[in-house]
Amino acid sequence: MTLVRPDTELTLSHHDQRAVVSPWGASLRRYFCIDAAGEEIDIVWGYSGGSGKRGGQGDVLIPFPGRIGDGRYSFDGQRFQLECNDKEGPNAIHGFVRSLSWQVQDVHANKVTFEIRLDAETYAGRGYPFSLAISVLYQLDASGLSCAFTVQNIGQQAAPVGVGFHPYFTVGTSVIDEAEVQIPGAASVEFNEQLVPTGKVLSVTGTPWDYRRFRGIGRQRFNHCYVQLERDAQGMATASLRHSASGRVIDITMDPAFSAVVVYTGDAIADAPRAALAIEPMTCASDAFNHPDWGLKRLVPGETFSGRYAVRHRVIS
Repeated sequence: MTLVRPDTELTLSHHDQRAVVSPWGASLRRYFCIDAAGEEIDIVWGYSGGSGKRGGQGDVLIPFPGRIGDGRYSFDGQRFQLECNDKEGPNAIHGFVRSLSWQVQDVHANKVTFEIRLDAETYAGRGYPFSLAISVLYQLDASGLSCAFTVQNIGQQAAPVGVGFHPYFTVGTSVIDEAEVQIPGAASVEFNEQLVPTGKVLSVTGTPWDYRRFRGIGRQRFNHCYVQLERDAQGMATASLRHSASGRVIDITMDPAFSAVVVYTGDAIADAPRAALAIEPMTCASDAFNHPDWGLKRLVPGETFSGRYAVRHRVIS
């Protein structure tokens, strides 16, 4: 088996687009375009080398995105205890795969697939006695960057599954305060002081958190999980980041597999607070292991769960 180090990276290209990805965590490390003058225009706020990562940049969050309060959950009548690895409090956060070495498959100039397995024998002692085969595909084409996932239950019992991604986006501003954002969520999950859901889902109507139409970010401190996503006729939900002065717009479009989106202004990132906006596609809300109706997937043996989100960069006059 080839040893994959945290600084191992692959560069995908398609015309003026570049994406830097790594089999370490199947991470998205950069996405940028090259303008007529040869300058690199960042779309995803990125990094190089494992030691350069800040605030979960580009992480893949499987088998659960977000936090699980006290690391405890019940599934099919059994209780489980996950490792509490959250710096914000005694919680489990963001699954297992973001610090694992994935296998590289099907490499092309503009696309690559990463694969990994989680085995029940390995993770039972960490509170997740289920077996999954996981793949993530990154691809560049004329439409932009797409990221597709597939999770298959290769075990002998049903498994709880959630999938999330943690990209940060920039429209070229020094801080995200200068940009505007549009978020398709009609409601958000209420968090307590440790950023764990209280169990309440609150409508955003009439509140400062209603961003269903473009609004300036300003000094708003986002760390919110939006649900009840507005969708188009094809079932797609789109969040967008915009800088009116330059005309730059980034659209993040999520297929029906995604039922939630976390938005985070990165205030807690010590060396680069508010440098970019995390817009995190998630198939379930935070702590869905304890609130299965928030999008948790109950994957039976042999069943496959898949989804896709896409990023498009455009300039409007």
